[in-house]
Amino acid sequence: MKKVFFIGFLLCSNYLFSQIVVQSDTSYTVQSAYRKYLKNFPSIEVVKAQILENVLEQKNIVYKEIGERKLHLDAFYNASKKIKPAVILIHGGAWKSGNKSHMEPLAQKIASEGYACFAVEYRLSPEAIFPAGIFDVKNAIQFIKENANEFNVDTSKVAVLGCSSGGQMAALIGATNQNPAFEEPERKYKQSAVVQAIIDLDGILAFNHPDSEEGTSAAQWLGGNFETNPDKWNQASALTHTNENTPPILYIGSQYPRFLAGRDDMIKRLDQFGIDYQTKTIENSPHTFWLFHPWFEETEKYITEFLDKNLK
Repeated sequence: MKKVFFIGFLLCSNYLFSQIVVQSDTSYTVQSAYRKYLKNFPSIEVVKAQILENVLEQKNIVYKEIGERKLHLDAFYNASKKIKPAVILIHGGAWKSGNKSHMEPLAQKIASEGYACFAVEYRLSPEAIFPAGIFDVKNAIQFIKENANEFNVDTSKVAVLGCSSGGQMAALIGATNQNPAFEEPERKYKQSAVVQAIIDLDGILAFNHPDSEEGTSAAQWLGGNFETNPDKWNQASALTHTNENTPPILYIGSQYPRFLAGRDDMIKRLDQFGIDYQTKTIENSPHTFWLFHPWFEETEKYITEFLDKNLK
């Protein structure tokens, strides 16, 4: 009888465990990108995480729970006791792949310059479609603000930084400051998800645009292609929401025009509202230039100069 009970318990446990296994797409990794680019960029080197004496780290902090599902963030913050601006980092991967560890080297370096950096896990399209991931990152911003004392964060000085699809998300998060349609109604926080700066690394600003080449991955995230779901494609575009509440933005782009779709149109709107912006181009680089030497240092320099100007 005991043996039967034990087997039954194992089966039950396995069943329960299976209910919280997250669907994942592992097609995009730093190493797969490295192999892809090596032929055209033979001097390329992967940027690796390191230990910096003035940076404290906390990994896998739970910031949100959806039933049994837990979402985590990694904190990298300057060891100084002074309160400091926060930078939220969003990884890329075509909205379907990638993970927060891709942002670790950049988060460490920015933190060493006097910031508190947070690399965020969010739900990808195999698990949940738009706007779930946007809600997740905004919840992470609220969580960080509500726990500001732990990380010595200045809640009035927060930047959101994203890369590729994460850059698209960062721009949308900033462009929807104070927009109730992009706030998860069932989750209440004392702090807002408003940010004071946007940094977009090769992330599009408009999905339905002459320069855009988004297709299957965008359709998977947005729950259908443009022909069947045009409203979602427009709602997910930062260009649609750019207004007087949009904060200053830094665009850092590669040599590929498709990743700048909507940028010039958004700049025209920013000009109308007198909002500051900067544009930088990483010449002769792959799309994911922030992950590799020799482009990492130049990218980080542009980022910290922008942050110093707008948040310090």
